[in-house]
Amino acid sequence: MTAAKKKSNFFSNIIFNIILPAVILSRFSTPDTLGPVWAVVVALAFPLLFGLWELKQSGKVNFFSVLGIISVLLTGGISLFELDPAYIAIKEAMVPAIIGVIVLISQYTPYPLIRKLLINPELLDIDKLMHSLEQQNNTAVFDAKMRLAGFIVASAFFLSATLNYFLAKSIVVSMPGTTAYAEELGRMTWLSYPVIVAPTMVLLGGAIIFIFKQIGKLTKQPIDEFILQ
Repeated sequence: MTAAKKKSNFFSNIIFNIILPAVILSRFSTPDTLGPVWAVVVALAFPLLFGLWELKQSGKVNFFSVLGIISVLLTGGISLFELDPAYIAIKEAMVPAIIGVIVLISQYTPYPLIRKLLINPELLDIDKLMHSLEQQNNTAVFDAKMRLAGFIVASAFFLSATLNYFLAKSIVVSMPGTTAYAEELGRMTWLSYPVIVAPTMVLLGGAIIFIFKQIGKLTKQPIDEFILQ
């Protein structure tokens, strides 16, 4: 995957998952515009359709994309069936918590999820990396470092779950079906990036930097040697 494509995907995610839904919920939920119910439907349509489009583009089922789609559908269900807004906080915490638990459990299986998250075959030449580690007799040491990185990544998702819960609990307090509820969803969407995504990305970025430094240290080669052109 090229840097330009990654940049494009990043901005597309921000636009369809945060900016457009937040604007619609915040500005078009009054009775003289879309109304609270249709504002929620239209706002959630953007991340839902974007998630489905990503699945189609990748040509394979991506666990994280599927979880994101389920999250959107749950928000829609809670909103349209006018359930207690407390369920929004539970749902917001549930998704990253599930990912964190899966990362932790996979640590004790032959297929740790952390490898797919940090050692991306679209970015790194995995065969060359493994061969270099074997030459230096550092494969076991690298596996131990990967396990440590796995705990860091799991903690990032648990942090996200905690922040998600308290953010949603403090903002979304009105009953679904009201303009106030739609506007609160919009406010939560706006704040999710600086309040939740930023600190979580610091931990994830720290795990990536840690692993890349370990690759250089354990192979005695610069990381550039393993990055696919």
